[in-house]
Amino acid sequence: MDAGTVRVFIEAEAPRVDCPDHGVTVAAVPWARHGAGHTRAFDDQVAWLATHCSKSAVVELMRVAWRTVGSIAGRVVADARAVRDPFDGLVRIGIDEISYRRGHKYLMVVVDHDTGRLVWAAAGHDRATLQKFFELLGPERASRIKLISADAAEWIGDVALAACQNATLCLDPFHIVRWGSQALDVVRRWVWNLLRRMDMPGHAKQLKNCRYALWKNPEVRHEAPPLPGGDERTPPPACRSRPPKLRAA
Repeated sequence: MDAGTVRVFIEAEAPRVDCPDHGVTVAAVPWARHGAGHTRAFDDQVAWLATHCSKSAVVELMRVAWRTVGSIAGRVVADARAVRDPFDGLVRIGIDEISYRRGHKYLMVVVDHDTGRLVWAAAGHDRATLQKFFELLGPERASRIKLISADAAEWIGDVALAACQNATLCLDPFHIVRWGSQALDVVRRWVWNLLRRMDMPGHAKQLKNCRYALWKNPEVRHEAPPLPGGDERTPPPACRSRPPKLRAA
């Protein structure tokens, strides 16, 4: 590991020994993990950078290939899991997926809401993938989980509640807000079309551009000077009065 701008290279003898269990192998040394070509300090720094920097920054700064970064991260994670079981103490967890490549490539992830840490991740986006997590968790630890947050995919709820029979399934706030906003926009478009059919083009025109204004609560709305081309965030009179259908929505 370099010392500032000075490149540092460590050379040390690593004798080969005849182990009764593993055969001929390199003797373990205290300053490096077994099978690694770098010191423990180097491995730890690369693993930390991989979680805080871009891929190109890690490769250029540490002068290693990205494939090597993956191997280093695997060694560091294995050591950390040997010290502490990431599945212990789980009470409130969140289940979600994230795309990582084009072509609908997904990672299924599980997080601990109490600590904010990532607990588990695996490639896939289906029942079988999620079932692997609960198989690793085991029935005893699954019985201690009280709350599970997820999106509205039925298969996630089915798998999670079957494994965690003492848990309550909660829909995450992101999807709740999105569904509410989408429903309000459907009603806004319906009222806009109704006003056009009622030969009220003035009110229809005002309602057309008040999508963002309708998302605000009445007490936080404020007047603002109009911007060129119309400002959707300033509620026009038709939005401030709110037709009955919009008030219900």
